Order: sequence, then C-alpha cells, then structure tokens
Amino acid sequence: MTVYNLGSINIDHVYTMEDFPRPGQTLSAESMVTNLGGKGLNISVALNRAGADARHIGAVGAGDALVQTLLAPFDLKLDSVALLEDPTGHAIIYLDKTRENQIVIFPGANGAITRAHVEASLADAGPGDWLVLQNETNANEIGLAVARAKGMKVALVAAPFDDSMPDLMRRVDLVSVNEEELRDFEAAMGGSFRDHRDMSFLVTYGAEGAEFVSGDETHRVDAHKVQVADTTGAGDTFFGGFMAHYAAGASVPEALEFASAMAALQVQALGAAVAIPARDDVLAFLKG
Repeated sequence: MTVYNLGSINIDHVYTMEDFPRPGQTLSAESMVTNLGGKGLNISVALNRAGADARHIGAVGAGDALVQTLLAPFDLKLDSVALLEDPTGHAIIYLDKTRENQIVIFPGANGAITRAHVEASLADAGPGDWLVLQNETNANEIGLAVARAKGMKVALVAAPFDDSMPDLMRRVDLVSVNEEELRDFEAAMGGSFRDHRDMSFLVTYGAEGAEFVSGDETHRVDAHKVQVADTTGAGDTFFGGFMAHYAAGASVPEALEFASAMAALQVQALGAAVAIPARDDVLAFLKG
C-alpha cells in the first residue's frame, strides 16, 4: 500500500511578533526563519516519518537551488516533483505572542501542475493505494479523476477552504477539516456535518483534540497538554500521522492516538515540516 500525496511545496518565511498588524499598520518582527512548508510537503513528511510508503507529487521552480537544498534532509521520494519555469510557491507566516498564526500563500509552481505529470506520477498506482489531495495546487480534479480510474481511494484535506470544496468533499473517501473549515462546510451545505452520513470526516479541534465520524461510527481523542511554540503545520502533522496508520489498516482509535502524539511533539518546536517528529520519538512519547 502506497500513499501518494498531490500537494504543495512552499518556501515559508515565518515572522514572530507581539501582535498581528492591523490594516495599514507597520510592525517590526522579533525574528524571521526560512523553512520549507506547504500543506502538501508537511503531509508528505508526516506520512513518511509516521512510517508510510509516501510519494510526493508536486512542482517547484527549476532554478531554485534553495528548495533543492532544503528538501534533501527530509528523505522523501521526490521522483514526481516536477521542475518548472514558474517560481516555487511561498508563504508569509505571522506568529503572535499566543503562537496563533496568519498565513498568506503565493501558489507559484503549485498552480501549474499538468494532467500528464499526474498520470505519469500515478502510473504504478492501483487499488489499495491512496491519493491525498489538499487545496494548494491546481490539480485536485485531475488527481481525483486519475485516481478513480485506477481504483484508488482518495482523501481530501479541505484547506484552504473555498467554494469548490463542498462538491469535492462529497466525492472522496475521507475528508479532513479543522473547526473553521467545518463551519464553512456546514454553512455551504446547511445543517450539521453529522447529517452527511455517507461521508467520513476527520475533524481537528486544536487544543480540544479531534474526532473521526463515519455514519454511526464516532471516535474521539484528546489533545496532549504541552508547551506550544508554533501551531503552523500541526493539522497537517495530525492528518499525516493518522493517515499513515489508517491506510495501513490500523484501527481508528490507534490512528487517532498516534496522530495526537505526533502533533503534540510537532507544536513544541518552531517551523512546520522541520518540526515533524520521527515515528520512534512519537512511540517513546506515547510510552511516557
């Protein structure tokens, strides 16, 4: 079983400050760190470090030597990362004194992925494999069509949420959302997400934990109480940890427990992908 992840790769510029700027206000940042991120890369790193056979499908700028250097330590299978003339996507991330974040994304190469590239990347995929989608590339519909033609299962991390999400969410096997995205879905569809009994949801509630809901099946996990340094990428880490186990046949409670511990370790360090812990560290955390 392989988990293919069709997702973004961004250069993250992370600025820490006392408070977020108001409209028209200029503030000085206390510090700035440059790392690799993007929901796609974060999820691929989490899948890989959680023990999945993960393959990233995406695109970066061909002349961006910084990205090539920063990707190397993640030990990912990157044969399906295209080198394009478009610049690598990037994100500007603000962290305030409470370690909440605000993020602005420029898609760049993430918005120029072709059907031919997706088809070639999924050439060896088949039934039993999963494709993960999220909304930071242009290729969700392409990926879904190619995956379905091969009999694959599809999971969607429905972020960033936009008007295309409710329709896409109805056509995949598993949907992952946070509280805000869940509210957007419920506003668009009307009523509670629990009314959509033909859909499977993984819902993250931050410090309040997470739950899996599918028809009559509901499982909940609490968040671990830890000292938070940076919440950027925490939801991606949780999903990757959950998906690695769920796709491999683990029970939902087992997958939720691992994912909760993985996210708890991740938020204790600055950065997104660089802060995602290894499987052995997560297992040691769970043992206490």
